[in-house]
Formats: sequence, structure tokens, C-alpha cells
Amino acid sequence: MATVHLRNIAHSYNPYQEPRDYALKPLNLTWEHGKTYALLGPSGCGKTTLLNIISGLITPSDGQVHFDDTDVTHMPTANRNIAQVFQFPVNYDTMTVRDNLAFPLINKGENRSDAYRRADEIAEILEVTNILKSKAEGLTADLKQLVSLGRGLVRKDVSAILFDEPLTVIDPARKWHLRSKIKEIQRQFNHTMIYVTHDQTEALTFADNVVVMEAGEIRQIGSPKDLFERPEHTFVGYFIGSPGMNLIPIDFDDKKPLIGSQPLGIDLRDIANSGKLELGIRPEFITLNGNAEGFEMTVQNIENVGEHKIVRGAIGEHGINIIIPENNEIGSDTVFVNFDPKHTMIYSDGALVEGTENG
Repeated sequence: MATVHLRNIAHSYNPYQEPRDYALKPLNLTWEHGKTYALLGPSGCGKTTLLNIISGLITPSDGQVHFDDTDVTHMPTANRNIAQVFQFPVNYDTMTVRDNLAFPLINKGENRSDAYRRADEIAEILEVTNILKSKAEGLTADLKQLVSLGRGLVRKDVSAILFDEPLTVIDPARKWHLRSKIKEIQRQFNHTMIYVTHDQTEALTFADNVVVMEAGEIRQIGSPKDLFERPEHTFVGYFIGSPGMNLIPIDFDDKKPLIGSQPLGIDLRDIANSGKLELGIRPEFITLNGNAEGFEMTVQNIENVGEHKIVRGAIGEHGINIIIPENNEIGSDTVFVNFDPKHTMIYSDGALVEGTENG
């Protein structure tokens, strides 16, 4: 395993673009040995580009890639000692499943009996021992991807294992189980794993740390708990969560901050002119108040999703979502709500204003 360092990395698919137009904006990032990471973001945000730079499939326009102290920026993929699992299965159709699993080891010169022994271990972990003698060409799409995953996991000595949305073709009922299996292998062999996905559930349940990307930039790196409780950018707050963070514009009347026409009750004089100000609060951290205290909200719709209800409404002209227990009843179109001060964030032009997140 290796620690992967990205130093001033940036990339453009058009050599004549200005740096501000790059698909991947300049960044510095370290992937520590033996940890799991997820690259999370919408399509086109640069996460696969970043993964391919690590693997050597793309040479970055700027910057260097280091595995430990070795500069591998211009080193071919074959010499980087990494394993990569792609969105769609990569197998040898005319080989058996057992031969496919053992091939990366045999190709590296390992003794065949040892290679097959290791292939059998991985097959047992992935629960595909019953198809070891089957040809890959006859398998279903999800079984082919299981074998492809196994090919990536079979080697113990790789610098890193890179996953590019590997569960896209897997049956939804098996995804959670398979993620658990991959993490089990990681804990057993201490692999460095980098997992690309646009699915927040996959990212948050798989990784020690999640790298959230938007428009070629990293918006935040943190644990799932950090990203949920303290988003450093409005994009992170809105992208993560279901529903995402409420983002409400802050207005001022004689330097007094307002939500709609209602006083906010927070002293923001020092940042009143610092840019577009928004209040961020997750639906989970808003409570209903039966004493006509707090912010007055108009209820527009209530969705019962089983474990809880989502109350959709508005404070003034600004939409807001609240999550309440399933057994709570709302008997009026007008309610009063309170924001948990410890989870109320203030953002200026999308960025968290330090020192305001604790109310």
C-alpha cells in the first residue's frame, strides 16, 4: 500500500483553455495509506478525471502525482501497481471465473497454485464459489461485475484500489451487502481504496473520508458526520441529505437580519456587507413549537415516508423542509418552528462563515 499525494494537480481536455476553464481546478490532496475514501459529486464534476490521473490513464495538465516519495506522474498505468474496477465489468469471457480471478496474480508471475488458492479465498468472500467453473461470458451483468471486483481485490500488494462507480450494474438488493464485503476485505488487508460515486448513500456508508466535488473543485473533505453536521459550503449542505439542507436568504432592515420579514435574532453586523448571505439548517434540526414562538411557517404539503414525515412549507416566500416523527400530527396550515442554534449555519457567497455555526 502507498500514500498517494496529488500536488497542484489540474487538468484541461483542451490545451488552449485558461486555467479557470479547466475540467479539474488546481488542488492538493493526500490519500493516506490503508484508508477508504469516496469521491462524491454529480456527473461532470471531475471525479473520474481525478481517479484516472491517479491510475495513469490521464496525464495531468499541471502538477505531480506521488506514491509515497516516488513521482509517478508520467509513469505508465502498468507500472503503478494499482488495481482499478470500472463501472462496467472487465473480464475475459472465454476464461472461467476462477481463471479470471487468478489472472492478475499469474500475470505478475505468482505461482499458479498460490494464485488459485487466493482466487478461491476471494470467491468465498464474494460468495461466488458456486460459479468458479463457469465461463464469464455466460454470467449475468451483476455476476460479471462481482468477478471484475474480485479481480481488483485479489492482489494483496497493490498501492491502491480504485473503484469507478462499480455497483452501477449490481442489483439494488445486493449493493449494501457487496459494499460491506468490500469493506471487510479492506479491513482484513489494509488496502488504500478510492471509490467514485454520485450516490451519497454509497459514499457515506463506505468511506472513512468523503471528498465532495462540484464543477472541478473540491468543496469539502471530511467524515460522513462532518459533512452532515457542518457543511463548509452550501453545495455540500444541499447535495448531501434527503431532503438536503434548507438554504434561506438573509435580508437586512437597518442592519437587523431577517428571514422573510421575521427577525433572525443573530448579530450579523460584522458580515452584513460581505456578500450573499444565507442561513443553512438541515430539516432534522428544526422543531415545531406549539407556543407561537419562533418563525411562523405556512404548511404546504406533508409527505409520510414511513419512519418520519417531511413537512414542506414556507417562511415568507422562502421554501423550507422539516423532518418530524411519523406519529406527529399537524392540525393547522400555520405553525411555528425553532432552529437548533448548534446546527444553524451562516454562509457568505456559498462558504461557511467561521464562528457563526454555533448560534
